Amino acid sequence: MATTDVQQLTSGVPKVIDPQTHAVLDYLVAGTFLTAGFMLRRRNARASGLAFANGIAVLGATLFCDYPGGVWPLFSFKTHGLLDVMQAAMAGAGPSVLGFASEPEAQFFHGQALSEVGVVATTDFAAA
Repeated sequence: MATTDVQQLTSGVPKVIDPQTHAVLDYLVAGTFLTAGFMLRRRNARASGLAFANGIAVLGATLFCDYPGGVWPLFSFKTHGLLDVMQAAMAGAGPSVLGFASEPEAQFFHGQALSEVGVVATTDFAAA
């Protein structure tokens, strides 16, 4: 799915999140996933691994984006939007793929995925 497809799919949604705000949210989300990874280590190894994978994915997409908050700009904010969609899919589908969809830890990932969809839908990826 190209970034233009993401923009078309969300064209009716007000774009209230600018690149700088998006960067702040990305760092908060990365921190949330990484903290969850540590907290889940002894309780659910699969959930812990998925949390670390999501945290690293979000942190990497943040550090290497050309928006305010990025450190080593390797790709555009529009590309970042596509990576956000992929990360939301990883968070949402991960519990099923890893076999813990019926366990309480899955709710965290489903909530994070839903939140990411909301952020993607309301971010102005054309602003950067």
